[in-house]
Amino acid sequence: MRVVVPLSVSGPKSRLADVLSPAERRAFALVMCRDVLAAARDAGLDPELLATAPVDLDAPTTVDDRPLSEAVNAVLADATDAPDATDATDGTGTDGDDENGDGNGNENGDDGTGAHEPVCVLMADLALATPDAVARLVDAPGEVVVAPGRGGGTNALVVRHPDFRVDYHGVSYRDHREAAAALDASVTVVDSMRLATDVDEPADLVEVLLHGPGDAPGWLRERGVALSVGDGRVSVTRESPPGG
Repeated sequence: MRVVVPLSVSGPKSRLADVLSPAERRAFALVMCRDVLAAARDAGLDPELLATAPVDLDAPTTVDDRPLSEAVNAVLADATDAPDATDATDGTGTDGDDENGDGNGNENGDDGTGAHEPVCVLMADLALATPDAVARLVDAPGEVVVAPGRGGGTNALVVRHPDFRVDYHGVSYRDHREAAAALDASVTVVDSMRLATDVDEPADLVEVLLHGPGDAPGWLRERGVALSVGDGRVSVTRESPPGG
């Protein structure tokens, strides 16, 4: 299985401007990406970067400065034939596992076998991702496996159907299910808090500080970013305003 981690290098995480400076936002994006790469490696995978510009991270890197959907679709189009592939699925046809144990997978998958190399796409800002969560994703059966994000996005995918293509604009979770249905491709939904949490807003940093398994929580704490509880709400504060 080919595992691709898309990374936007130029001006990332602009919505964190109230907490982190531009230089810090870029550094934090790289820290989160390293955590995602580590989670994938610890799940027994060999991840590679799909970056918008050259970047100093320890992973094979393809530079593609096109919009996200175009860059990922180029990877899907280039997926090589693998007639003897054995990692496509366990063939059980069951729904994706729910990390919280409530079993909310929505579609039955099939064995997803075929001569198309499976491709997994993991977003680079999944700072809560663990090896178990990634393994659950790639082991789920189905021709299209989707880990939805909050607000209708798509945070992770496994694609086993040769004709499936992504469209990350708008409500991409819904759009990806519709695209799979148009191909009569089986869909499995993996309901996982760790894969559903991408980091875009200051409120998302609460989840990183509480649940992040990698280097990202410590990186934030070193810069004075901490949890704050007031009026029954948990938020983040910083000892001094972001500089630079």
